[in-house]
Amino acid sequence: MRIIRGDRNIKEKIESPIVALGNFDGVHLGHQEIFRCVRERSLEVRGTPVVYTFDPHPLKVLAPDKSPPLLTTFHKKMELIRACGIDLVICADFNLRFAALCPRDFAGEVLSRGIGALEVFVGQDYTFGRQKEGTINYLKKMGGEFGFKVNIVDPVSVGGNVVSSSLIRDLLEDGLVSQAARLLGRFYCIEGKIVEGFKTGAAIGYPTANVDPMNELAPQTGVYAVTMSMRGLVHDGVANIGFNPTFKRDRMSIEVHLFDFSEDLYSEKVELCFIERIRDEREFASSSELVKQIAKDIETAKAALKRPRPQKENIT
Repeated sequence: MRIIRGDRNIKEKIESPIVALGNFDGVHLGHQEIFRCVRERSLEVRGTPVVYTFDPHPLKVLAPDKSPPLLTTFHKKMELIRACGIDLVICADFNLRFAALCPRDFAGEVLSRGIGALEVFVGQDYTFGRQKEGTINYLKKMGGEFGFKVNIVDPVSVGGNVVSSSLIRDLLEDGLVSQAARLLGRFYCIEGKIVEGFKTGAAIGYPTANVDPMNELAPQTGVYAVTMSMRGLVHDGVANIGFNPTFKRDRMSIEVHLFDFSEDLYSEKVELCFIERIRDEREFASSSELVKQIAKDIETAKAALKRPRPQKENIT
């Protein structure tokens, strides 16, 4: 998959572009449905499946105090889009100049003259252009004027809930990682680097790797059954997100104990996936009580990790 950063860097003609428009944070089941439609239509017309997106998130430029924590890093978003069969991503540099672009200019200068879109696919709540002035009906009107077709993809529902990035954020902030996984179509993962921690785990017999996350959103504090990927291998473990109240820490950490693993991981880049929440973080009267609880947590996590992983949900 090719990635073009900035509209100005579209230097060559794209063959019959079929374009998905949106931010696509999380690349959840709703986004995946849009990409599926784009890919299938591209095959029908022998065209190029394209995603047009933005970086940074528009709210980070226009209203930083209202910008939500993103579910994916740019690197992970690109990786997930690639897995959906997209050939080309065009990532606009979202800045104040771009934000001031009126809807008609976006349709004419970007979609028509810049990309040469044959068709575009959007979700039913899509808006575009300056102050979100561009509605879907206006986009259809512009499509008629500039020669591209507009297709609206119906929302995806799972368990009676419409899949959205905001709902997934709410679930994660409540620690409901299993429910979030159903809407994502995969387990929620964070990328990060192993850094030096307090070494408390090693002192009580359960060494931990301290993950410095690249993601903006971590699940609610608590203990989780997890997997951690590094060096091309996946390891099972248990993770604590929180402030280690037993030891009176004053900053949040993400500490992972891997089963049957003793290698030095400092500076290693990892991906940590949250499979199931086990319990709340809590304070213990002594380190010996904490040790007993950790042993129980490990057994609970191992049982959770042995359970069959859910298949992709039937969506409506």
